[in-house]
Amino acid sequence: MQSSSVPGPDVSVILPCAGFGTRFGAPYSKELHCLAPGVTVLDRSLEAVVELAKSGLHVRLVVVFGTHKLDTVSYLARYAETFQMVFVYQDESFEPGLDGAIRSALPMTHGPVALVLPDIVITGAGSTGSLLAALRQTEVAGWSVIAAEERDPDTLRQMGALAVVERGGVATVEAATDKPADPSGFNAFWGMVAVTAEEAHRLPDVVSEGADSPLAGAVALMVEHIVNYNTAAG
Repeated sequence: MQSSSVPGPDVSVILPCAGFGTRFGAPYSKELHCLAPGVTVLDRSLEAVVELAKSGLHVRLVVVFGTHKLDTVSYLARYAETFQMVFVYQDESFEPGLDGAIRSALPMTHGPVALVLPDIVITGAGSTGSLLAALRQTEVAGWSVIAAEERDPDTLRQMGALAVVERGGVATVEAATDKPADPSGFNAFWGMVAVTAEEAHRLPDVVSEGADSPLAGAVALMVEHIVNYNTAAG
């Protein structure tokens, strides 16, 4: 048997595409919503991941999907030469939510791991190269997030809320919780998360209801704008 010449990944990116996106309210997958001719929300959300590949890293994209998302699986064929792609059915024994999607993907990851949501787009100042910078920060802090400042309580209730403080020119997360009932005390929300391979097993806790978030102490890389196309927040 010939050995494979395909290099192992330097970094893995989890892309959970198994959700139903009921709040989006369209008859097609929210990530396939067209923003410009030939450009979907998914294309925009993957721009930061494409930058990783252009930097010379070998990127493994672990796509978690359900049978209702075969249109998304087909669409991703356009990235076959950019990433090493692995497709994983969401294991319902891990629960049907986002935390279950992450647990389904983790066995297929290798190296540092980034969580990129297909309906989240980062834009504006600070966005270019932000995911690469976030991955580099994990070597120091273990965890890092790409985040945007937010003060509106209704928006914070729908997002992964953060209390970010800046000391000595470095922004860090003091506290974090997903979709808080009481958003007071939070001033930002995350759009992408990066973590070392050693800490990646805790990644589902970032979005698990009632779990202690592992993001406390993470480096926060602030960008100008993050848009959530599922909730229209941002």
